[in-house]
Amino acid sequence: MPRTTTLPTLGLLAMTAVWGSTFVLIKDVVARMPVADFLAVRFAVAALAMLALFPRHVGRLGRIGVVRGLALGAIYGVGQLLQTWGLQLIAPSVSGFATGMYVVFTPILATLLLRQRMPGVVWLAVGLATAGLALLSLNGVSVDLGVWLTLASAVLYGLHIVLLGQWSRPGDAFGLSALQMVAIALVCLLATLPHGGPAAPPDRAAWLAVLYMALIAGAGAMAMQTWAQAHLPATRAAIVMTTEPVFAAAFAVALGVDALTWRMLAGGALVLGAMYLVELAPRRAVALGAEAAHHEV
Repeated sequence: MPRTTTLPTLGLLAMTAVWGSTFVLIKDVVARMPVADFLAVRFAVAALAMLALFPRHVGRLGRIGVVRGLALGAIYGVGQLLQTWGLQLIAPSVSGFATGMYVVFTPILATLLLRQRMPGVVWLAVGLATAGLALLSLNGVSVDLGVWLTLASAVLYGLHIVLLGQWSRPGDAFGLSALQMVAIALVCLLATLPHGGPAAPPDRAAWLAVLYMALIAGAGAMAMQTWAQAHLPATRAAIVMTTEPVFAAAFAVALGVDALTWRMLAGGALVLGAMYLVELAPRRAVALGAEAAHHEV
């Protein structure tokens, strides 16, 4: 594996750590304001920030780049609405598992839409990651409406990862991520129209949470994902991103919200093992091959 994948992988890990910190925050905020209002305000703030930072990058995209950015944002925006509506109905841990199922949907969609053949090691990694997610998140679950909504969001996230992997280029990453954020904000604003448009967060704590999720977990994360996926295959990116519930569990333990359990340790080990298979093992094989070739010379 080329060394150029190291920084994108580390960037995705940092992004997923930020995402892992948001589940409890979101659950608290949407208990006090409608889901669509929360998302509309969050992504409107993120879109304004990105347009202010990257106007020239947006201008350089061209018509095809603009269409792609808006399409990617619309897919992601609908996914966000479905996931957050689902989170209102189920526990954050179950939501984390159902959302993480994009690790399964991503290679399936890549195979169906792009005719990509996946190596056996990728499917093994998908199986390990899914088992790890189940151990981390599930302790008995009934498949109700909240789970179905969240699984539907996971399909859309998988589609977003596949298309982003096809369309993102290093030089276009910031412009593309800004346009995605604009489209996400528009989708969420449209969802607020039936009740007269978005209401503002109800108090200072809610505003602080919304700003954190808009600027750090929204604009910053989207820019990082778009840049990283210009350098990584879609399925590998999806498996790296399944570390989100590992980070969520780690934050919960560190903050004293949860006690460390064998399920956390075993689930986290399986997810990290899956990441090792697709990320580190090929690099090691390349290094060993190069070393063998050097000795032969």
